[in-house]
Amino acid sequence: LPPELIAQTALPDRTASRLLHVTDQGPVDRQFVDIIDQLNAGDLLIFNDTRVLKARFFGAKETGGKVEMLVERVIKNTDDEHIVHVQLRASKSPLPGSKIRLADAFDVTVGERAGEFFTLHFPGDVFELIEKYGRLPLPPYINHEADDFDEHRYQTVYSRVPGAVAAPTAGLHFDEALLERCKAKGINLAFVTLHVGAGTFQPVRTEDLSKHDMHSEWYTVPEETVAAVRATKASGNKVICVGTTSMRAIESASQSGQLVAGSGDTRLFITPGYVFKTVDRLITNFHLPKSTLMMLVSAFAGYDAIRQAYAHAIAQKYRFFSYGD
Repeated sequence: LPPELIAQTALPDRTASRLLHVTDQGPVDRQFVDIIDQLNAGDLLIFNDTRVLKARFFGAKETGGKVEMLVERVIKNTDDEHIVHVQLRASKSPLPGSKIRLADAFDVTVGERAGEFFTLHFPGDVFELIEKYGRLPLPPYINHEADDFDEHRYQTVYSRVPGAVAAPTAGLHFDEALLERCKAKGINLAFVTLHVGAGTFQPVRTEDLSKHDMHSEWYTVPEETVAAVRATKASGNKVICVGTTSMRAIESASQSGQLVAGSGDTRLFITPGYVFKTVDRLITNFHLPKSTLMMLVSAFAGYDAIRQAYAHAIAQKYRFFSYGD
């Protein structure tokens, strides 16, 4: 992928991006706003309503050594326990029991390691401290610090449940006006929550996919979404996931063969050969080479179709990744 095709900033108008429609006859160039013409009354759009945390922090150990960290997951946030798992970079790993000063504002206590993550104990409500003192974590391929524009554009307009460290980016293309147009056409909307982890950017480093350690993410599929899916299927309409995270939540909740409401952790790794249980169509951004998401879309649309679509997108100079088409 030519690096100049990686979108570094979002378009001011959410719906102004291009849309590459992968069809049986090959890729078709469209505008995103025209997606409404590809949807029928009675179809169901499923969105991920997770909200991106200001999960990036800079700090210092008691020794003065600098620390950079990314909150991966909020483990507990009760009256008396405020525990998070973080990815942490320091010249020397901090020891359990030691303190780290974050954002020159508050101290956290280091707990035990949890695999690749460090456990930190916050002194108060995790979400309040993160919102007040953290920085929005833009993806590693975006080469500027998040500003006020990013804080608006790197959230979906329907984000509501804080917990993600990366945006469900397919949803960034919808604005309130387009959602209203969908409803006016008789297209139904439903929501799931999947808190996207930083592992979404990790490449698969093994040729044998069964040896890849899939990152875990928390999801919930509410009863009303299950009911909406059943009604859509019963009427012969299409269930369309907006983003791979919505797809992963729905398919994770469909492992018994039918969609079941509930919450839990998922390590579902969808690769070619996977039989999809619930989802009929997918709206998704372009994905990183060698990523689990590239494997998911190849499983869904077919390896050859995705190869052809990406080659077409590069030739036509589409904008790639989170802020792209």
